[in-house]
Amino acid sequence: MKYQHLTIEERELLQLLRWERKSIRSIARALHRSPSSISRELKRNYPLKLKTYAPRLAHERALVKRKSRGRSERLKNNVVREYVTDHLKKGWSPEQIAGTIRIELNEKISYETIYQYVYAQIHRDGYGLLRLGHEDLRQYLKRRHKRRGQRGNRSVQRVLRPKGPSIEDRPLIVEKRLRIGDWESDSIASKDNASGLNSLVDRKTGLVLLTKVADKTAMATTRVIAQRLFKMPRHTITFDNGPENQNWQEIKYLIGSNCFFAHPYHSWERGTNENTNGLVRWYFPKGTDFRTIPKEAIKAVEYALNTRPRKRLNWKTPVEVFNQGVALQG
Repeated sequence: MKYQHLTIEERELLQLLRWERKSIRSIARALHRSPSSISRELKRNYPLKLKTYAPRLAHERALVKRKSRGRSERLKNNVVREYVTDHLKKGWSPEQIAGTIRIELNEKISYETIYQYVYAQIHRDGYGLLRLGHEDLRQYLKRRHKRRGQRGNRSVQRVLRPKGPSIEDRPLIVEKRLRIGDWESDSIASKDNASGLNSLVDRKTGLVLLTKVADKTAMATTRVIAQRLFKMPRHTITFDNGPENQNWQEIKYLIGSNCFFAHPYHSWERGTNENTNGLVRWYFPKGTDFRTIPKEAIKAVEYALNTRPRKRLNWKTPVEVFNQGVALQG
């Protein structure tokens, strides 16, 4: 005889008979079920908080379990799952984890599988509640989206001329990332639009320099950039059109770097810097008051970002590639 799952009506009758203190065998006879089936049903669905059998909850859990029956875990084994979870909590991206796990554990998984694993912890791929006994790992993703969605087409912005030398006149070698010393600069805003951080990123290696800015003036930004890049290889700097970058001519004079400006509303022209700022926001979310953040904490984040392996660097870290490149140039 083929086994039939309990219906919601049977589960509600089971609850009624339990209230009447009927034995498992008498309940089984009333439902035309085996005593072992009733016993298993009660053991599986007896919430400690309620201390009673809840038929609706039991039925919902049974439907979820039935739907996922036969599916294997999205990650291969406990070792892989622990590795992924541990490195997500360290701030690594799924792509970085997928790249380095091949080297360290000789395991082959894709970053898409890791994303699926993260969102599988929540019912309906992020649209429902956290599954019983699982951990919500979405908080460790850089973008922290609650659910996965399709990307739409961005609207096209009108093109305006930049305030200084245009990125159109920048040497082609900068675009190709063939040398160390081509930098991108940006500001990371603080709470209430107060003074925040200046971020400088080397296009070839991804090395990032994070520095607190005393105020929002162009003079303060000029001072920070000159101090951080004075002893660094420096060929060019690419800015956005913010007012803090209006002293570009002074920067060019102080450190001897040619300066260029991306087109307004074209953040992708400084994609390295924009992506790096997104990583910084994982440590310092929007609304952070950088006036209260000590310099040591900012240095710790700078170190963490510079010692993260990168796919485009063949899973080496920015600081490794930067130091090797500078040594060869020297």
